Amino acid sequence: MIIRARAPLRLGLAGGGTDVSPYTDLHGGAVMNVTIDRYAYATVEPLAGDEIIVESVDLKRRRSYPVTARLPLDGELDIAKAVHNRIVADYGHGKTQAVRISTFSEAPAGSGLGSSSAIVVALVQAFTEWLGLPLGEYDVAHLAYVIERQDIGLHGGRQDQYAAAFGGFNFMEFYANDRVIVNPLKIKQEVANELASRTLLCFTGVSRESATIIAQQSDNVRAGATKSIEAMHALKASALTMKEALLRGDFGLLAETLREGWLQKRAMASGISNARIEEVQAAAMAAGAYAGKVSGAGGGGFMMLLAPLESRLGLIETLEAMGCRVEGCFFTQEGATAWRVRS
Repeated sequence: MIIRARAPLRLGLAGGGTDVSPYTDLHGGAVMNVTIDRYAYATVEPLAGDEIIVESVDLKRRRSYPVTARLPLDGELDIAKAVHNRIVADYGHGKTQAVRISTFSEAPAGSGLGSSSAIVVALVQAFTEWLGLPLGEYDVAHLAYVIERQDIGLHGGRQDQYAAAFGGFNFMEFYANDRVIVNPLKIKQEVANELASRTLLCFTGVSRESATIIAQQSDNVRAGATKSIEAMHALKASALTMKEALLRGDFGLLAETLREGWLQKRAMASGISNARIEEVQAAAMAAGAYAGKVSGAGGGGFMMLLAPLESRLGLIETLEAMGCRVEGCFFTQEGATAWRVRS
């Protein structure tokens, strides 16, 4: 028997960056996001024998270790190993067993779609199913956050874990002491359908390491950098406006909020935008897009573009001629889920 789990990737629509400490702890953050039909998968397979196998299918990496309570975090497949370590420590009484742990992501590393956090959530969900752990969505998301930020030491925010765990359109509030409130929104299906018809994901061809950008953003807040903090205040306000636009089906307000949010996001830290991003953005606007932003921390990865359906073909042709990969997406309602496969 094997246990499989999946968790959806997400698009940050507004407020991204205000879920990062210390801004969250000092001012409180707010984010509006939605999950899409791209997933991170995790598989847990109990084995007969005396080794633990850890592998990433999409990265084509594989390591094996003797059965031990703690696997080394040495830069090789640390996400899967850190989840194993935490589950064993918190729920396994320090005891482990032979097992194969594998992951697969439908988005490349550095995509800006929250793929790393979705992998962690999928892994936690798989172990929860296997061991029958009493973990709900909030528990899974918080545990995934702790594993990423504390156990592995990766810089980042909180929205990705909660988006992957809950799924759907969510307005999220973040406060001090890791207090999070997820407000699922009931968006009319016709609004979701029209938004999907206008949305394109454009991979710029440049993966990025978000940790550096996020660390600079956090340093700016600690240093009291007025420009960065005011930009984050504006981003938090934009999450509320985006929530209103979605509930009302006001696409004019939605586009305006996306455009303004991108301008504010660029002011949070250097490196969020660069020459390649600006080149792609300008070409997209000239080809018919009317709003766009980089997904995630910035610096590369995917851009979210809004354009009339009638302009889609010409926009795709323009961006693909620049070496970008362009694709549509659909929005999903289901968060992390797990199931058992009987061979």
